[in-house]
Amino acid sequence: MKDGIKIFEERKVHTVWDEETEEWYFSIIDVVEALTNTDRPRKYWNDLKKKL
Repeated sequence: MKDGIKIFEERKVHTVWDEETEEWYFSIIDVVEALTNTDRPRKYWNDLKKKL
């Protein structure tokens, strides 16, 4: 596995590449922060999970 940080909208997104399945995995908290511009991405994600 390779892990690293990608930049999206000037924000860091933690990533991991799984060579076995040939898939990228992204930190959902980092993605939520980049897409919503919230200062509390973990709280945003927890509230969203409850609503779903």
